[in-house]
Amino acid sequence: MDRLIDAIAAKNNPSVVGLDPKPALLPKQLIDHAREATVSESEMGNPMEAEAAWSINFAAMYLKFNTTIIDAVKDIVPAVKPQIAMYEALGEAGLWMYARTCKYAQDNGLYVLGDVKRGDIGSTAEAYAHHLSGFPLRFADVASEDEIENVQRNAAALAADVEDYDENGDEFQFGSEWYEDAVTVNPYLGTDGITPFIDAAKASDKDVFILVRTSNPSSSEIQELELKDGGRVYEHVADLVEQWGSDTIGEHGYSRAGAVVGATHPEEGAQLRERMPHTFFLVPGYGAQGGTAADVARMFDGNGSGAIVNSSRGIIGAWKKNPAYNEDLDLDEALQIVGESAREAAERMRDDLDSALQH
Repeated sequence: MDRLIDAIAAKNNPSVVGLDPKPALLPKQLIDHAREATVSESEMGNPMEAEAAWSINFAAMYLKFNTTIIDAVKDIVPAVKPQIAMYEALGEAGLWMYARTCKYAQDNGLYVLGDVKRGDIGSTAEAYAHHLSGFPLRFADVASEDEIENVQRNAAALAADVEDYDENGDEFQFGSEWYEDAVTVNPYLGTDGITPFIDAAKASDKDVFILVRTSNPSSSEIQELELKDGGRVYEHVADLVEQWGSDTIGEHGYSRAGAVVGATHPEEGAQLRERMPHTFFLVPGYGAQGGTAADVARMFDGNGSGAIVNSSRGIIGAWKKNPAYNEDLDLDEALQIVGESAREAAERMRDDLDSALQH
């Protein structure tokens, strides 16, 4: 968790922007651009069926939207948190753009927290853990040094011949990684479902955030069930998380096993802060879900560390409340408002958290 804590300190801002695009959060100009591209490509001889071509062009608008947000906030926030479900909804092209979003964020110096909420056991959990450890069988594992050198040399030569490669080429390159620095994990299956992720995190200098006390209203149906000893399910999970990360504690006193603790449960969050002294918190639920800066301040430690607070819609959807936006703007003008609005919202969140942590 040291890299995330250092990134937070460098920006003096314990906030993370959730990159959770969906059609309703995209300005009309992006949707129109994807529609026009689909029609134009068909007229130019693209043999793809309409919905297949549309899926690729529309998914590309998610990436364009995300890169606009990243460019606007990268000097303010230390991290982003793309929610993979939003991209999976678009099928193959969506997953492609999820990975491109993660890479773009990393290339711009941001810590990337992949919100994938995986949970399974055995070989399946090990496969999911490759989100952290990368491709399970690399070309370098099976090829000779000459073969590797030859492929790299050919790739470099071809790249030099592609027009506008520097501008557009990387967007359309497949990689062997997900470009994530951490992932979220569901602990319902117990230690068997968590150990592969912890092992992958240790081997790859990455982190895991485990669901403990979530912000959704129905979480109490399971998380607040009373145990025989009088404790609650979420408290038992909290103890397990401390245990799972006990041999990975870094220089700042926090382990690689973080906890997801919702801002909508400030009392429980404060209690968990005391109960989990070596566990770094990811705190969703700020802003749109009702959590306030005063609520989340109690989830930080005495040094003002120990947590990072997420906002998604409040930042990436801030443009919708900007009176300067209208549907008659061109694409570049609309994206400028998206970026400016996101930046202003990210600055307000930073200042809100800073004020709460000073009290």
